[in-house]
Amino acid sequence: MAPEPPPQGHRLQKLLAAAGLCSRRSAETLLRQGLVQVNGNVAQLGDRADPARDRITVRGVPLAAAPEPLLLLLNKPAGVLCSCHDPEGRPTVLDLLPAELRAGSGLHPVGRLDAESRGALLLSNQGELTLRLTHPRYGHRKTYRVWVLGRPDAATLNRWAAGVPLDGQASQPVGLQVLRRTPEATELELQMGEGRNRQIRRTAALLGHPVRDLQRRAIGPLQLGDLPEGRWRRLDRQEWQALTTQP
Repeated sequence: MAPEPPPQGHRLQKLLAAAGLCSRRSAETLLRQGLVQVNGNVAQLGDRADPARDRITVRGVPLAAAPEPLLLLLNKPAGVLCSCHDPEGRPTVLDLLPAELRAGSGLHPVGRLDAESRGALLLSNQGELTLRLTHPRYGHRKTYRVWVLGRPDAATLNRWAAGVPLDGQASQPVGLQVLRRTPEATELELQMGEGRNRQIRRTAALLGHPVRDLQRRAIGPLQLGDLPEGRWRRLDRQEWQALTTQP
């Protein structure tokens, strides 16, 4: 009996992610909801297709060809949302890009910075790349410069460095260094391997020293450097590889 031929094409969730439509995890949700069709038939999770010969639609809209891979570093200003669209009309990170990059490029934030925070943020149009960069196994430590109100004492700094539990869950240890002190505030450098929702601000408030200013200076090996606030640049091949190589 002749062996069965190998399956043709790629898994649909990979194709949707490669087209910049969404992450692979979100593509799996679309498949479970029956919103993806191949040649007019509702696709199932695990199905494969070949974009060169199959017609793939999502919510009835044909899947666009995979865009040119893009990975940008943006210096996000305070007051700008890490979102592709805001129903209230507030400025988003995509508003900082030229029209030719906003229209149909599929660019979206990789991870988040809250609206009040500023600094290094990655933008990508590759859902699979976004998934890889945000997966815990890559362990990219992020570096922050933070001004907090007051002058935290050694015991408070040691508590912060050990990891302050949030929502009943333990936090990872934090690399912490005091950079400057004034009579009213203290500047700290933090290095963190996790990024829970508003983690730095919530921790600082719990310790009695609320954040006055928060800037992300580096994502793993990628430094913000002298990139002006509100500006962006494309990453070169070496920077891209440094980010996507598992430690």
